[in-house]
Amino acid sequence: MASILADHHLDLQAVRSHFPALQQKQVFLDNAGGSQVLSDAINSIRTYLEETNVQLGASYNIGQKATEKYNQGFQAAADFLNAGVDEIAETNETVIGPSTTQLFANLAQSLALSLPADAEIICSSIDHEANIASWVRLAEIRNLTLKWWTPSAEPGDLKLTPENLRPLMSEKTKLVTCTHTSNILGTIHDIKAIAEEVHKVAGAMLCVDGVAYAPHREIDVKELGVDFYSFSWYKVYGPHIALLYASPPAQTSLTSLGHYFHPTTTLAHKLGLAAASYELVSTLPSILHYFGATPTERKRTWAAIAEHEQRLQRILLDYLNKKEEDGVVVVYGVRSADMALRVPV
Repeated sequence: MASILADHHLDLQAVRSHFPALQQKQVFLDNAGGSQVLSDAINSIRTYLEETNVQLGASYNIGQKATEKYNQGFQAAADFLNAGVDEIAETNETVIGPSTTQLFANLAQSLALSLPADAEIICSSIDHEANIASWVRLAEIRNLTLKWWTPSAEPGDLKLTPENLRPLMSEKTKLVTCTHTSNILGTIHDIKAIAEEVHKVAGAMLCVDGVAYAPHREIDVKELGVDFYSFSWYKVYGPHIALLYASPPAQTSLTSLGHYFHPTTTLAHKLGLAAASYELVSTLPSILHYFGATPTERKRTWAAIAEHEQRLQRILLDYLNKKEEDGVVVVYGVRSADMALRVPV
């Protein structure tokens, strides 16, 4: 796949060439509903269905090719968020499903039996419903204590921090849920610092919704120190599927939702429910390679994307901040265009 960089900056013509939809006379402004899809991802789906649409795990040649493509998809998924190339297959830390909403629902159901009767769940009140509804339902079903994590009401200070989380934490806290980036405000939360705060309580886990963050910045779940992390590939130039990461220690709290006769050694066994469409999983290597063939290349691409986005959002925010000074509008969230503080959602 040809590079989308030119002298460490985004080559916009090269970017556009990877998306067949952008060759039409149409301006797409519906990014909240998902991104357009890479041509290589589209071709991968067709090729899989035409050439390798057979049962996985079979010993014959085409069956082996199909299994290899499927495994390559999971490996690309692991590479994308640094779950580790040696942590797929029988010791994997990822599961693929139809959406982040569905994966969180599966996760909540799996956790239901392991949480003690006096457990407390803390939910961010500025999250997408995907990372709220399942936990509210779990608290209701199990009669658990649910606490709401709400940041300052000041328009420019709507940010989740370890400081405004700390008063809610107790020795009974078992799960904290929040978003990496608000899909409304674009504010980037310091997930590493929040994870460290959560883990000061023995047995407490952090579940992060990365849907609004994944299209804009590189993800490293090991560096973040999260227990659960999910995002949707259809926000990152792929088909309508999603990924959930669970750390090995967190997986010990999970009950398998699969058939009783299936193994329960992997996260996919426990939460997948045969929902990972083979032909869609096969597209994930092409998405990874769009950002670069090596980790070094991908870091350069993500840096170029962040720089380009910062330049674009500064134009809008400079205008809106001036209008706020004039009393015409109110800007909620971070007012700075700094790429380290916000993404352009």
